[in-house]
Amino acid sequence: MQAVATPAADFAPAQASSAETWPFTATRCTPTIGAEIDGIDLGQPLDDNTYLALRRALLKYKVLFFRDQDITPAQHVAAARRFGELEVHPMIPHHPDHPELVVFGRDGSTRGRENLYHSDVSWREIPSMGSMLRCITCPDVGGDTLWVNMVAAYEALPQEVKDLIGELKGVHDAMPTFGQGITGTRYDEMRKQFPPMVHPVVRTHPETGDKILFVNEGFTTHFANYARVRPYRIGSDGRMAEMDLMQYLFRQAAAPEYQVRLKWRPNTIALWDNRATQHYAIQDYFPAPRHMNRATIIGDKPV
Repeated sequence: MQAVATPAADFAPAQASSAETWPFTATRCTPTIGAEIDGIDLGQPLDDNTYLALRRALLKYKVLFFRDQDITPAQHVAAARRFGELEVHPMIPHHPDHPELVVFGRDGSTRGRENLYHSDVSWREIPSMGSMLRCITCPDVGGDTLWVNMVAAYEALPQEVKDLIGELKGVHDAMPTFGQGITGTRYDEMRKQFPPMVHPVVRTHPETGDKILFVNEGFTTHFANYARVRPYRIGSDGRMAEMDLMQYLFRQAAAPEYQVRLKWRPNTIALWDNRATQHYAIQDYFPAPRHMNRATIIGDKPV
């Protein structure tokens, strides 16, 4: 399925007020990001009031956690679709009955490779608005996931860095990650279908107006216009400076002050705003099994 942008006006109202009351309980996980939601069964259709409140909570906390959600794959798809049209990922295995659900499974034969900070499908022309990830099975210890508030990461940057990156564009490419193991004509087909995309290094959230640091080590390969924004004396000068800046921006996601860490249990669901966050799946559990299903909500073109 080709990703199609959803107008921001079709999403939720503006950011939540701290005085607002919601039809559920939201308990903050850290001062910067994350809240655990109680009082909602995602297996049941969300009425308008509950849906809109969840949308506002998502804008406020960036990632929401729901425990004890013993739901079917069909209910998972329905709950995620309440937040927007769902994509079908072209490179990750799907659930046999629900192509909107990607299946992550480790059975002890291979180690995972998701252990880097990234924003899902930032290599698309229209990256995702968010994702809803459900734990099927997981180890008793290990296999946690981190989420990072990239609004906070941007806000804490020195002003001279903000001035430098304000006009920069980042190149996002799926193939360095997903192209591994693909050969021959299949690689050529995927390369043609999913060419590198150029997005602002600092994007603006379509609902809140927040500025977001929008580069990630998973998919951002280089700047499209570094030499035009910051002319160099000699070629090697510019290339080294560009690489140093890219690595500096990548490192912002690793600051614990911007993070929340989730210990999974079966039937736990995480719903996150992919525009304003990055995440990191910790690969410390091999050879224990870990199986997850994820539905991804189509977003908007970064500006």
